[in-house]
Amino acid sequence: MNLPKDFKYSEEHEWVKTEDGKVRIGITDFAQSELGDIVFVELPEVGDEIEADEPFGSVESVKTVSELYAPISGKVVEVNGELEDSPEFVNESPFEKAWMIIVEPSDASEIDNLMTAEQYEEMIKED
Repeated sequence: MNLPKDFKYSEEHEWVKTEDGKVRIGITDFAQSELGDIVFVELPEVGDEIEADEPFGSVESVKTVSELYAPISGKVVEVNGELEDSPEFVNESPFEKAWMIIVEPSDASEIDNLMTAEQYEEMIKED
């Protein structure tokens, strides 16, 4: 399983990568493998505000529909529109092609509350 060390992770299986004061968000390799083949991704629109620990979208697989939970609060500044036509990117490339949104954090210190790759790995081993 791929777990980039420079990312942060939420208990709800989202990853966060800080880039130039903004935050790129997607779902983890573990999450996509548990969900199975992704057939649809629903994301917020640019300009939407998201709240930490609140749903901001969903992914639908052949097995189930799963909410996406915001790991931090902020304003959506970019959305990965490619996922609308190619939801399979979530399975193929959860950390590169399948990033979901880029957010301008309203409180950057929220990132400090997220897990390191090592902490996330421990959490999923216990599940």
